Amino acid sequence: MYRQPAPGSCARDLPSGAGVAARGGVAAGDRWMRLAINAALFGICYPATNYLGHLRAQQSDVGGVAMAWEAAVPFVPWMVVPYMTSGLLFALSFLLVRGRGELSALGRRVAFATVVACLVFAAFPLRFELTRPTVDAALPAWLFAQLSLVDRPYNQLPSLHVAYCVIFWPALRTVARAAWQRAALAGWLLLLAVSTVFTYQHHALDVAAGALLGALAVRLLPVPSADDSRKPVSFCYAMLAGLALLAWFALGGAWWLYLCASLLLVAHAYRRRSAGFLRKRGGGHPLWIWLLYAPYLAGYRLTWQLVRLRERGRPPFVHHGGQLWVGRRLTDAEAARLPAGCVVIDLANELSETPALRAHDYRHFPLLDLDTPTLQSARPIVEAIAACAREGRSVYLHCAMGYRRSREIAQLYQEYSPQ
Repeated sequence: MYRQPAPGSCARDLPSGAGVAARGGVAAGDRWMRLAINAALFGICYPATNYLGHLRAQQSDVGGVAMAWEAAVPFVPWMVVPYMTSGLLFALSFLLVRGRGELSALGRRVAFATVVACLVFAAFPLRFELTRPTVDAALPAWLFAQLSLVDRPYNQLPSLHVAYCVIFWPALRTVARAAWQRAALAGWLLLLAVSTVFTYQHHALDVAAGALLGALAVRLLPVPSADDSRKPVSFCYAMLAGLALLAWFALGGAWWLYLCASLLLVAHAYRRRSAGFLRKRGGGHPLWIWLLYAPYLAGYRLTWQLVRLRERGRPPFVHHGGQLWVGRRLTDAEAARLPAGCVVIDLANELSETPALRAHDYRHFPLLDLDTPTLQSARPIVEAIAACAREGRSVYLHCAMGYRRSREIAQLYQEYSPQ
């Protein structure tokens, strides 16, 4: 039967590997993956909003935020050198940052700054209002020529260069161990931020807004602790909602606004850890839930079909020992291969249950996908499996894809049940 964990044994309440410490070694693959994701996000969103600003400028006036005194700001060609090192620091911050938690925070902060800034660029396009003089020196002239190939004078407020500088500082300062190294890093980041003004890329208000955006990203997205698994998932859905809103600015159409609202509702549910937010009852979802979450539900249905296709040569469920079988959501034909009269325990909230499995003794214990189960959410499931075992009944425990939730609960049951 299920054994109650002893007080103070909370370290054993979760499956091994489910909760990852916020600090610790980081695999090189994780670094490159987060760098690639954020670079792609910038590489898609920033040029897109620059182009939207260009189109808006062709249709109507696009103003700026230059103040009268800025006409006296000198143009300093060599400042393009620190300005162009932003890309290098972008890469180095991901490759050098210490700890898994710090890497996670950096990735989210950069993504947040990118998406928020690009939404502002799309909603309120501005252009740089001063005329850049001709550059004669060879190196600065070449660097400005490269810059002109990928940049337009429209993505102004807030300055992403400056926002990134604020975000890079906490990521890189722990790498610079000596005081002089930290001072050099701070000096270079400050020089980079200031260079946006002296290269005639940004106005003073752009710089101030960029610094505020960077500080906001650092403040709102701290280094996650080991039990913050729900927050990155919530954040990802919020960023996807932001991209949907950006698509609406670019393409128009009420569909994008609906997608944005639906994804924000999912993000809110993950933030609150509301496992039953889809109101699944008797194995199905009510119509009003489909109306609110159709993109989310359809996405899971498509993913489930792709998983079936990819793993068509593998069994859809496995024997986990005793009377327990573990796997994914099954088709009616696959369900026919289960032991007769078994109890079905469904952990998935995102997919309706297979009709053949609803005919069994069906029980639903919703758990959020990609989220580590808590002791409070896991205990009734483990107790239900243990009760069935005492009665000599077989149990089929499944989640949507059979990768995480069902395996974690099965491992908990195995750890706290005598064999």
